[in-house]
Amino acid sequence: MVPLVYHTSYSQLVLPARHPFPITKYQHLQQYLLTQGIATESQFVSPAPVSIDALCRIHSAQYVQDFINGTLPAGAIRRLGFPWSENLVNRTLHSVGGSALCARLAMEHGIALHLAGGYHHAHYDFGSGYCVFNDLVFAARELIDNGLAERVMIVDCDVHQGDGTATLCQQEPDIISLSLHCDSNFPSRKPASDYDVPLAKGMGDNDYIHTLKETLSYLIRLEKPDAILYDAGVDIHQDDRLGYLDVSTQGLFERDSLVLNIAKRAGIPLAAVIGGGYSTNPLHLSERHSQLFIAAKLLWQEE
Repeated sequence: MVPLVYHTSYSQLVLPARHPFPITKYQHLQQYLLTQGIATESQFVSPAPVSIDALCRIHSAQYVQDFINGTLPAGAIRRLGFPWSENLVNRTLHSVGGSALCARLAMEHGIALHLAGGYHHAHYDFGSGYCVFNDLVFAARELIDNGLAERVMIVDCDVHQGDGTATLCQQEPDIISLSLHCDSNFPSRKPASDYDVPLAKGMGDNDYIHTLKETLSYLIRLEKPDAILYDAGVDIHQDDRLGYLDVSTQGLFERDSLVLNIAKRAGIPLAAVIGGGYSTNPLHLSERHSQLFIAAKLLWQEE
């Protein structure tokens, strides 16, 4: 049974009217997985909030404290994209803790999935693009520091480049950052990941899957990671508001199946986060994110 990590705080954030971030998508996704028979209640595990001291292993202590206390400058809040609130703090601490828990569960079960996460725009001393703290680098560091892995690969398939992950991993030689992203998209400045694969605007299913397969198969042989953290962002979808690629829902399923299959065949534990996905239609968004969970269920049922 595939462990699924979820906390009710993920969607308990009050945003201004017409705010572009679909904050209810986490709650909708959990309900969709249950009502469609993709998951059962017994699969869900609730995370504890991450500690402030732990966050300071990868982030500036001043930045962490200013966020927790609500004393970030107005410009830093605008860059985050969320208004500050106690609910935002609670949600952030639980979701980062959720990605760390997901990584630990993956080492135990071979796979685990998180119904949130993918905060790859968070840098050492500032957040950006709805990302406060970098859960991917944090979870990788937790695995390494606790002796559960020696080398961790972050496979980022969100449509946007993981610029925060790239800058943080420049100081982390045992964390390998791979980003496949639309080149003509946010952020405008793209610092170097260990491996960047810029994709042409409008790329469709076949070219996307081929590029991913060739890249990931090669890098796993080259880098030999002990664990994979997979950002399964669905903003590569052809109808995503912030995308610019032309990947179908079937293409999402094929992508997720490919990544999970490659990791499983190589015997590498994989923890996945759902990453970005932007639609005003909750059902459409749930369907897109659910492809990851369907792929995992089908693959692990084969055993």
